[in-house]
Amino acid sequence: MPVYSFEAISAAGDTRKGVIEADSAKAARGLLRGQALVPLKVEPVSAQAGDKANAGGQRRSYRRVFSATALAIWTRQLAGLVSSGLPLERALSSLSDEAEKTPERELVATLRAEVNGGTPFAKALAQHPREFSDIFVAVIGAGEQSGNLGLVLERLADDLEEQHALKAKLIGAALYPAIVSLVAVVIVLFLVTYVVPQVANVFAGSKRALPLLTVIMINTSAFLRSYGWLLLIALVAGVFAARLALANEQVREKFDAAWLNLPILGKMSRSYNSARFASTLAMLASAGVPILKALQAAAQTLSNRAMRTDALDALVLVREGAPLASALSQKKRFPGLLAMFARLGEQTGTLPLMLQRAAKQLSTEVQRRAMQLATLLEPLLIVAMGGVVMLIVLAVLMPIIQLNQLVK
Repeated sequence: MPVYSFEAISAAGDTRKGVIEADSAKAARGLLRGQALVPLKVEPVSAQAGDKANAGGQRRSYRRVFSATALAIWTRQLAGLVSSGLPLERALSSLSDEAEKTPERELVATLRAEVNGGTPFAKALAQHPREFSDIFVAVIGAGEQSGNLGLVLERLADDLEEQHALKAKLIGAALYPAIVSLVAVVIVLFLVTYVVPQVANVFAGSKRALPLLTVIMINTSAFLRSYGWLLLIALVAGVFAARLALANEQVREKFDAAWLNLPILGKMSRSYNSARFASTLAMLASAGVPILKALQAAAQTLSNRAMRTDALDALVLVREGAPLASALSQKKRFPGLLAMFARLGEQTGTLPLMLQRAAKQLSTEVQRRAMQLATLLEPLLIVAMGGVVMLIVLAVLMPIIQLNQLVK
């Protein structure tokens, strides 16, 4: 049944907005009048979304309805309602009524209308690829087929929350060094482009030879003031060229393979991608998704293209009859820990559980390495900033000290 968004006035004069299901816009207005509401505007949700996506054929909206946090919360709420025995259609109706934002209310109402019309929930979600990933849809589909939708939704919500928590900790660990670096660059540029030229003007009329450090700073300042804009253009062009190069699959795969060989960042990337891969594979396997399909979906979660290639190669080996642990152990970019837990899971018949434990251990390792790196960078950045500022101050003070000595 179609879904319409409406704006109406109640008998008390209050303006009300929401969504309503009806066979037509005329029927929707009739339903609103039956609720003692005077309809002001009634529009189909799909048409309204299309207008927002391409207003006038020129403007397009790229904002998602659900953020990562909102999607995890929504999945958790839906899991609680379904697990309590509430039918899916009524659960979606409740979430639509409780939604605070209009786009979210309209999206959930659309899903409810499609489910109410007989469309499987996974298929309804698949019609909104910007909001729900292929893995999200695959897990929901497996839950519907197995009849354990509530349990699957709980695990999916757990996985989304763990992903968000891990990313938040990594961002938190990198935030302080990033702020210190930015402040250091701003201070140094200010000193070099403003303070040093003032000093140069003071000693411009002096016929005395300036200290070498002062001469270097003055020349550096003059170069930045004259050609700084060229350096900025070159930097922007370099970033743009690098992005174009990384858009090529072969170049990106070679870059990602080289990234994995870095001393600290490479190990963090390896552990992060492996944790994401193991967590997704465990969730899909526990939901009843066939192992080949689960491997295919889990491989797509790998942001590192070199590791993604290895995962797809492992998929080929599994398709040919090799055990999962054996296939993963042949790919050296994956940590040995992952293959070990996979082997234990295959031997004991608890593969999803063991993969989840591997994902948890790898996530813990990523957090530990991130905190170690942040702890190491903080004093190094402060010392480096202090050293640069000290050089600039010395470049300013040395001529003054030299003049004082001449006066004496």
